[in-house]
Amino acid sequence: MPSGLPDPAIVVLVGASGAGKSTWAQTHYRAAEIVSSDELRGVVGSGRHDLDATADAFALLDDILAARAKRGLTCVVDTLGLDAERRNAYLAVARAARLPAVAVMFDVPAALARERNALRDRPVPAPTLANQLSRVAAVSATLEAEGWDAVIAVGGEIGWQPAPAAPAERRSTSLRHVLQVSRFPWDDDPRAWLTSIALAADEAGFDGIALMDHLIQIPQVDRAWAPIPEPWVTLGLLAALDTDLSLGTLVSPVTFRPAGIIAKAVATLDALTGGRAFLGVGAGWWQREHDAFGLRLPPLGERHDTLEAAIETVRALWAPGTKAYDGTAVHLPETTCYPRPLSDVPIIVGGRGARTLRIAARLGDACNVPSDDASVARAIEIVRRECAAVDRDPDSVAITVLDLPVVGRDRDEVWSRVEALRGRTAAATYARTHHAGTYAEQHDRYARVFDGGVATVFVSAAHLRTADDVLAMTPMLRS
Repeated sequence: MPSGLPDPAIVVLVGASGAGKSTWAQTHYRAAEIVSSDELRGVVGSGRHDLDATADAFALLDDILAARAKRGLTCVVDTLGLDAERRNAYLAVARAARLPAVAVMFDVPAALARERNALRDRPVPAPTLANQLSRVAAVSATLEAEGWDAVIAVGGEIGWQPAPAAPAERRSTSLRHVLQVSRFPWDDDPRAWLTSIALAADEAGFDGIALMDHLIQIPQVDRAWAPIPEPWVTLGLLAALDTDLSLGTLVSPVTFRPAGIIAKAVATLDALTGGRAFLGVGAGWWQREHDAFGLRLPPLGERHDTLEAAIETVRALWAPGTKAYDGTAVHLPETTCYPRPLSDVPIIVGGRGARTLRIAARLGDACNVPSDDASVARAIEIVRRECAAVDRDPDSVAITVLDLPVVGRDRDEVWSRVEALRGRTAAATYARTHHAGTYAEQHDRYARVFDGGVATVFVSAAHLRTADDVLAMTPMLRS
């Protein structure tokens, strides 16, 4: 799809026969998204050129447009688009559905339109085409006054020129990409599957791998009986591979990971990997897994207190020496923890709540929030405010996000995955909340995420099943 066009949207093509409208639409959109008056003549009449079926074809077109708009789905209206009354009707449908309305104007040279028309099996009669070309000139002068959200001009080539400026070139960024593995469809060979995923992530250009830390698979990801391995044991396996990947959890709950045990596990992982460990830590939230494993899930305020104490404990045990520690919320008779981490292991505090973000600002190296713009903006605002209150440099607290994109090589693959994954959620809603798009579109989106202040994106793609699925994501990570 052309970069910069809104999606979903109602897109109305305007131009004479032979202007290239159908070719442009088929190049940039899925067949299911295009509603063509010519094709519908073939559905309700004897063929694409059955003019007697025109009224029925346009009635069906209107029904299809209304149905897709009601569901918030993109619809490309492939007609001549020269009739002002019809255009205004399409515009009204977009307004009623609260969708952007885009007019795409095909103002090609008359000679080119005639040349293309002559190559058709059944060319449009010359006088008819001449009339269409003269009407195009008149329409182009009135489109912007009709109230379209965007008017796009397409010239002689089957491309597009946006107004007023061309889209920015794709570029690489210093944004870090970490593959978050949340599903484990490993069949009967867990070791081989995990190894293949990690090696593919390293080859694709990911900077690290994060594992969820849950005792039962969560309903947002898969069925309860789907495998979800103990993460620190699993990270030990991945540590033995010849990669440069950073390794850690996103996130370990302090409700069933005592702080001292977390400190020991992470320090060991950092030593085994030569300094590539990170720790994601959170307050815990899922009642079911606690009940099933005989664990208490305290009230939220108590969990936050435990989270603060856990970070303080971990830092104390990682500090030089073995002396006693007497801190704000933690008192330890000794801090003997060997091996020590080889690096300054980053502590990433997961959660979008205000108190969690304040804890991250005071005690963490980073926070982790959902990847939507509102969550990122709120996290930046709270972190900066809290850092100012405790006289800490806000740039020392990185903003990271958990991104759950639906991605694919092209628009068809993207939408086939939307359909396969959306369950009972409306397709347009699922696509929007999961930032559905091609790998190239995700690359550009991640550049914007980086520009918005995000340092690391944890990528959790629901379609991931094999190493090939990981390798296919290479274009969205690097130029």
